[in-house]
Amino acid sequence: MQQREQLATRLGFLLVSAGCAVGIGNIWRFGFITGQYGGAAFVVIYLIFLAILGFPVMVMEFSIGRAAQRNLAGAMTALEPKGSKWHVYGHTGILGNLILMMFYTTIAGWTLAYLYHSTAGHLMGKTPDELGAFFGGLITNLNEMTLWVFLVVLIGYLVCGLGLKAGVERVTKGMMGGLFVILIVLAVRAVTLPGAAAGIDFYLRPDFAKLSGAGVYAAMSQAFFTLSLGIGSMAIFGSYINKQRSLAGESARVIGIDTFVALMAGLIIFPTAAAFGVDAGAGPGLVFITLPNIFNEMAGGAIWSFLFFLLLVLAAMTTAVAVFENLTAYAMDQWGWSRKKTVVVEGIAVFLLSMPCVLGFNLWSSIQPLGEGSGILDLLDFIVSFLLLPIGSLVFALFCAHKYGWGWDNFLKEANEGEGTKFPAGLRFYCGTILPLIIGFVLVVGILEKFWPNVLPF
Repeated sequence: MQQREQLATRLGFLLVSAGCAVGIGNIWRFGFITGQYGGAAFVVIYLIFLAILGFPVMVMEFSIGRAAQRNLAGAMTALEPKGSKWHVYGHTGILGNLILMMFYTTIAGWTLAYLYHSTAGHLMGKTPDELGAFFGGLITNLNEMTLWVFLVVLIGYLVCGLGLKAGVERVTKGMMGGLFVILIVLAVRAVTLPGAAAGIDFYLRPDFAKLSGAGVYAAMSQAFFTLSLGIGSMAIFGSYINKQRSLAGESARVIGIDTFVALMAGLIIFPTAAAFGVDAGAGPGLVFITLPNIFNEMAGGAIWSFLFFLLLVLAAMTTAVAVFENLTAYAMDQWGWSRKKTVVVEGIAVFLLSMPCVLGFNLWSSIQPLGEGSGILDLLDFIVSFLLLPIGSLVFALFCAHKYGWGWDNFLKEANEGEGTKFPAGLRFYCGTILPLIIGFVLVVGILEKFWPNVLPF
C-alpha cells in the first residue's frame, strides 16, 4: 500500500484540526446564544460540557484515524471486528461531510460577499432597516450568490489541489495566524470602547440565576456542535500524523484553540454591543445586520468592518478547506483517484450540489421541508447538526468502548501511544455508558425541539 501522506509539523496538525472546528459558528452562533442564555453563566456551563462531552469524542476520532491511517470509512472497515457492520456508518459520516458543504458553502459565500461589500463601502451609511433589506437582497440574488458559492468551492479545492503539506497545511496555518491577529486587534478595540464595561461584566461575571434549563441544553449542544465531531472531520487529520504524541494532549490543545476563538469573539461582540446599546442576543441577524450598523457608528468603522468580515471569511474557509480535504481523502483512499482528478471532479460535484441551497432563497423558496419559514438550508443543517453529528459521536463512543466494536483496550493503546497526557483508563464506564446517554439526550432533545417543542419542559 502507498505510504500515507503526513502533515509536516505538529503545529500544522493542531492548526488544521482546529481550523476544521473553528467556523463562523464560533463567532456567529456562540455570540447570539451566549447573549440569549445568560452571558457568563452560560459560558461556564459551555466549558464544562466541552470537557466532559467534546474531549473524549475528539480523542476517539483522532484515534480511529491514526490507528488505520485512512479516512473514516476506510478506518472503520479496517478496525471493526470481522463480519460486523460498523463501516456502514463510516461511509454515512463521509456523506455527512458532503451534506455539510451543500449548505456551508452558501453561508461561507455570505461572508465573502460581506467582505467585498464592506471593502467597497456598500454597507456604510445604511440604517438598520436598510441593512436588513441589503442582507435579504443578497441571499435572494441568484446570480450574485452563485458567484460567491463558486468562489468558495474554487478557492477551497485549489488549496486541496496544492497538496496536503503545500496546500492544506501551509494555507490553513496562514489563515489561522491571520484569524488570531484580527481577533486580538478587534477584542482590544471592543473592550476600550466607551460604555464597554457593562458588556464585559455580562460576559465575564457569572450570574447563575439567569441560567435556565434551556440555557443548559443550549450550552451542551453548542459544546457538542462547535467541534464538528461525529462525521470523521477529525479522524482524517488523525490519519495524517505520527505516533510521537499521545492524543489526549493533542485533543485538549485543539479544543483549547477552538475555545479561544469563541471566547475572544464574545469579547468582541458583548463590549461592542453594550457600548452602542444593542441586544447581543438578537439572533442570527447579529453578524449581518446588527454589527454592520454598529460599525457605521464607530470612528474608523470601515476599517473595523473590513477586519471583522475578513475574520468571518478566514473562519469559514478554514472549515471549508478541512472538510474538502476529508472528501478528497475519501476518493483517493477508496477509489485510488489521484489528488488532481479528485479535486476537479469533487469541485464540480460540490458546486452543483450546493446550488439547491442557493436556489432555496429565491426560485425554490416555496420548498419548506421543515414547515413554514424553513428552507433547504434549514433541512440540510438539521440533518448534519442534529442527526449525523450526535449519531456519529454515539457510534464512536460505542465503537471505542465496547468489545463488539474496536474495543477499549485497542482504543486506549492508540490514544496513549507517544509522549504527553494520557487518556485515563478509568473512564471506560463513563465513555461506554454515561457518554452515550448524554449524546443520546442531545439527539432526542434536538429532534423534539425541532418537531414537538411543546413536550419539552424548558
